[in-house]
Formats: sequence, structure tokens, C-alpha cells
Amino acid sequence: MSAATIVPTRLRQHARFGLAALALGAFSVFGSPAEARGPEGIADVAERVIDAVVNISTSQTVEAKGGGSNTMPQLPPGSPFEEFFDDFFKNRKGPGGGSKGGDNSPPRKTNSLGSGFIIDTSGIVVTNNHVIADADEINVILNDGTKIKAELVGVDKKTDLAVLKFKPPKPLISVKFGDSDKLRLGDWVVAIGNPFSLGGTVTAGIVSAKNRDISSGPYDSYIQTDAAINRGNSGGPLFNLEGDVIGVNTLIISPSGGSIGIGFAVPSKTVAGVVDQLRQFGELRRGWLGVRIQSVTDEIAESLNIKPARGALVAGVDDKGPAKPAGIEPGDVVVKFDGKDVKDPKDLSRVVADTAVGKEVDVVVIRKGEEQTKKVTLGRLQDPDKVQAAVKTDEPPPEKLVTQKALGLDLAVLNKDLRARYKIKDSVKGVVVTNVDATSDAAEKRLSAGDVIVEVAQEAVSSGEDIQKRIDQLKKDGKKSVLLLVSNGDGELRFVALSVQ
Repeated sequence: MSAATIVPTRLRQHARFGLAALALGAFSVFGSPAEARGPEGIADVAERVIDAVVNISTSQTVEAKGGGSNTMPQLPPGSPFEEFFDDFFKNRKGPGGGSKGGDNSPPRKTNSLGSGFIIDTSGIVVTNNHVIADADEINVILNDGTKIKAELVGVDKKTDLAVLKFKPPKPLISVKFGDSDKLRLGDWVVAIGNPFSLGGTVTAGIVSAKNRDISSGPYDSYIQTDAAINRGNSGGPLFNLEGDVIGVNTLIISPSGGSIGIGFAVPSKTVAGVVDQLRQFGELRRGWLGVRIQSVTDEIAESLNIKPARGALVAGVDDKGPAKPAGIEPGDVVVKFDGKDVKDPKDLSRVVADTAVGKEVDVVVIRKGEEQTKKVTLGRLQDPDKVQAAVKTDEPPPEKLVTQKALGLDLAVLNKDLRARYKIKDSVKGVVVTNVDATSDAAEKRLSAGDVIVEVAQEAVSSGEDIQKRIDQLKKDGKKSVLLLVSNGDGELRFVALSVQ
């Protein structure tokens, strides 16, 4: 994907553009014209639902920061056009006779276009959050061109969804959600939207993948389709052949910004739940377990005697979270939540978020090779939209008083000076890493100076000698890897499996 870009499919209008039509000779590799057209039901679906699909137009006032239409372009030194542009831009006068340089440019308005669809004839519209984000004004444009000002009901940034409402000027047509879980690979789907401001555009394709995780958010589980989706399709519906909405078109992967047949839609199962809460509360109220989790790699699974590798490894437990009083501990592997199998951390994140706040659920964990069931009453996930950026400082030279070398690490007993050097909180206990061999497995797993090894093979350690003894024992037992519980300076934990060979 290095040559491609994940593109939100909102169309931002900066300038007019031309469209060129290219005539191609008729040629078919199919046995008959009917096979080339696909299923006959597409036209019926489009005719039935197209009036429920709307265009979303937004405007936003932004500050001019130079580089605008009056800023001189950057030209190579000695360019034959340099003198011409220098004269044009530097001597151009505004209405008041003053210079129109970029520094004095007034705020300007930008417009964006997207898509949406009506789910309630009272005037309720679903679209993408990025279509209406930061907008000063939002308008809904019906299929017949009627333009109505809309109000924001609520947004959910994590799933990139938004709900709008407007006063209907006439009777409306609405669409309903279908069951995205029933989709099969190869099922035909229909996308309708406003690509490149060409409203009411219908494209068709198949479901090319399900449950796609493209790392765009914590609850990724996209429907992938080859139906043509372009800029301006954002927020538009993806229909099945029954005319039910089974997804909201949101992203494409493209090196050019245009469709190459890889588009993504938020599944209707997710959308319906989010929309219900936004309409009811104006916000999302997600379940919260109160744990930090990570993947169970093959090495970690071998260290924990879990076969096959599966589940979500608990790396830390919030002291004020629901998991703490339920008895869930770091090192537990969650394999089932509320009767649903957990294959990986994403599964756990999604199912917890979709579970009602205050519900008591059974959580099945593997601890020291044995399954245990814990009863947890879910709390509510608070979402302050805080992003903690990791501040990187220049690494200090290796600690001179290294007490032990093991696993490609230089290790030292924590003391006051080392806590100050690496900004390690007093609550963090263990053995501090002062240097990492760049060619070691530890470097590949991103261990770095200032990390603190808290446990080795689920036993607490306080010195380099403790660590070496545990490693020697694991080698005698025929283990290929060792599981470390590692803390950063703030006390945030994670598990790392390193080879002992």
C-alpha cells in the first residue's frame, strides 16, 4: 500500500474542473450481454431508493495563511517566467490601492460536498463525520435539487458517522438498514451518491471482503467493495439488492484519489447502533472494561502455554475500571466475552464497545494455562478526545553501572539517579534497560533505554541477576522464548516475547 493512499471520499471544492469523455470501442469478454450487465435487479433498486439519497453541502470559513491565490508560485532560479510572475504578484494592487500579498488576505470560505441518506421521513439523515466536520453551515440537497438547511444531531468520530436533521418541505422517502452480517463474499451491492458533485450517481459491484481492518480507527470492521466510490461519495449508502442499506461508504484506497475498485463502507450493524444512540443521547455511550490489551503473538502464546494463539492479552488493568474488582489481572488472555469468541484485540474492543453500559457479562480468560470465568459489570467509556503524544528525548549514554547483560539488553537496578534520568515514576518497580543492542531481537521488538522490566515469565524481578536466572531456567525447560512484562516511565505496561536461543 506504499503507493496508495487511504482517502476519505468527501469532495472539497477549490476550483472548477473539466470532465473529458473518452469513447471506447465495444468489446466484451463475457458470453452474453446479460452476463456483462450483472443482475437485472439493480435498476429496480436504484429507482426505488434514489430519492432517499441526498447530497450534503457544507461551508467553512478559514483563515488565509499565505500561499493563496495571490501568493507568488515557487519557480526554479533563472526561470524565464520568474521576472513575469515577480512583476505580476509584487506590483498587483487591491481595491484600496494596497498590496494584495498573502499576509493581508482576508478569511475565505471553502465548500465541501458529500453524500447522505434519509432514514426517517421526519427529516433524519445519516452521513460521515468527516463530511460535516468543522462546518459553519450544513445543507441537505434532495434528489430534485431542493436545498434545505440542516442541523447537527450528533457525531461519532471513532466510526466517522454523523446524524443530521432538517424540516421536510414535502413528503420524503426513507430507507431502512439491512443486516450486514448476512452479506457473503461476491454478493452484489449498489452505491448511490454525489461523486465529483455529480449527484444521483449509481454504481454497482460486489462485496470483495468483510471485516476489513485498515487501521483507521479502534473499531474497524469495514465492508470492502469494488463498486465505484469516488470523492463526494462519502456518507452515501451501500445497498443490497433488496434495497436495504448494508453500509455507509467512507474510504477508498487510491494512488490518485479516484476509484481503483477498492472502497470501504461501515457495516450497517455498526451504523444502526451508533445512529440509535446519537438520536437518543446526542452522543455515544460505549461499554468500558478498563483494561489495556495487546495481540497474542505465537511467541507470547508459547510462553503462556496457549494453543493456538488467540484472544486479547491484558497488559494492564485500570485501578478504577470494572475489570479490577472482577479479578482480571495483567497476563490474563481474554478468549470469550459475553458469549462471543475473542480472536484478537480488535474483536474485544468492538464487542465491549457495543455492549450496554451497566450490563453484567461473563468474561472467559486463560490464566496459567487454565480457563477461568469472571463476572464484570461494564462501565461507561469516557471519551475526552485526548491524544497523548510520546515525547522523545535524546537517549543518554549507556548506564555505566550495568549489573547484567541479557537478551541484548544492558540492565541496571533502579535507583534515584536512573529514575531522574529516564523520568520513571516511583510507583514503577523492576529492572531498568539502559541500552539495547541494535542487532538484537529486543531492538526489533522496540525495547529502548528507559523501559523497565517488571516481570519475567510472570514472576517479579528486581535485578539483572534475577532476569538471568529466569532465562537460564527457561532454556533448561526447553522454552524458545521468554515473556517480559515491560513498563514505560509512566507505568503503562505491555508484554514482549523475546527469543532465548
